[in-house]
Amino acid sequence: MKIVLVTLAVVLSVASLVVSHFLVRDLKIEEQRKMEIWAEAMRSLNNADETTDLTLVWTVLNSNNTIPVVVLDSEGQVQDYRNIEVGTASGNSLDTLVLHRALSMKQAGRAIRINLGDSDYMEICYADSLILRRLAWWPYVQLGVVLIFVVVAIFALLSSKKAEQNKVWVGLSKETAHQLGTPISSLMAWHEVLRETYPDDELLPEMGKDIQRLQRIAERFSKIGSQPEPKPENLNEVLANVMQYISRRTSNRITMNCQLPHEPLIAPISAPLFEWVIENLCKNAIDAMVPSASDRKEGGKGSITLTAREEPDCISVEVSDTGKGIPKNRFSSVFTPGYTTKERGWGLGLSLAKRIVEEYHNGRIFVKNSELGKGTTFRVELKKHG
Repeated sequence: MKIVLVTLAVVLSVASLVVSHFLVRDLKIEEQRKMEIWAEAMRSLNNADETTDLTLVWTVLNSNNTIPVVVLDSEGQVQDYRNIEVGTASGNSLDTLVLHRALSMKQAGRAIRINLGDSDYMEICYADSLILRRLAWWPYVQLGVVLIFVVVAIFALLSSKKAEQNKVWVGLSKETAHQLGTPISSLMAWHEVLRETYPDDELLPEMGKDIQRLQRIAERFSKIGSQPEPKPENLNEVLANVMQYISRRTSNRITMNCQLPHEPLIAPISAPLFEWVIENLCKNAIDAMVPSASDRKEGGKGSITLTAREEPDCISVEVSDTGKGIPKNRFSSVFTPGYTTKERGWGLGLSLAKRIVEEYHNGRIFVKNSELGKGTTFRVELKKHG
């Protein structure tokens, strides 16, 4: 549809320009013929004697009410003019201003010389009429209007498509949260039964944390599509919780570093959703740790560093890894829905992270830097509290 609309707009614009060009050309020729007749009328007027009937001559001369014309004598002095609009300027008389107009007409090649005999002559200088000048600009006005309509139409189509996609993702997210509710409730019940049966089991607390994790995941999915209410939170605690959870469920070959300031970092966020963003960045960093040929079974090896700091205009959070890196031409496309380099992945993680940061927290998320074979740094910027 977009291609059809653009093609139709281009065809209409070109057709309008072509038609207007030929119309303006024909009108110019017609005005030139009128001026030739007008010049002959001036010759007849100058050569007339007392017995000459000048009725037709005056009719021709007085019929010109649109074409600007200036009559010059052989010495270049203004003899007469019609349909000339000149502004007044200090130090310049009206004749001087009209003469300037006449000279510009001559330079444009719009002058007809009339020989009166004995080396005497007159020059009829003329210009395009106001209607002709307006008509010459009209195609460009049409082109601008057509382009505006095309831009509006394409914007409306893109907005409609994006709104439709958003409805699909929102519906999918809420349905996922709904479907997770029943098995999570069942797991909570079984966890309580196990705690009563095996109160000293060391693995049950970790199982409880995973169940709580599933609850938070379901809560996050249920919030998609609704506008969360950010409230002041201590980012140090939020980020520390994320790193603690990720580090216990990651290979020992991957080192997790967390560099947080000693003073609390207060920022208006939705903690469950912002945790999701940081987790997603950390999981992508883990996936970027490509194992060597001899370590395929043990998985990748490297380090992930989470850094948070307060800056003059924002609070920044950076997730750096020593993975395979991202090509520079892919810095923007990694946030596009469906883009993924994993064999099993939907390519939705970074897209949702971008939406959460930009739409729900009025912040920014982008690839700060990356080098193939050395690693990548993602940066999140948040507004300060208050």
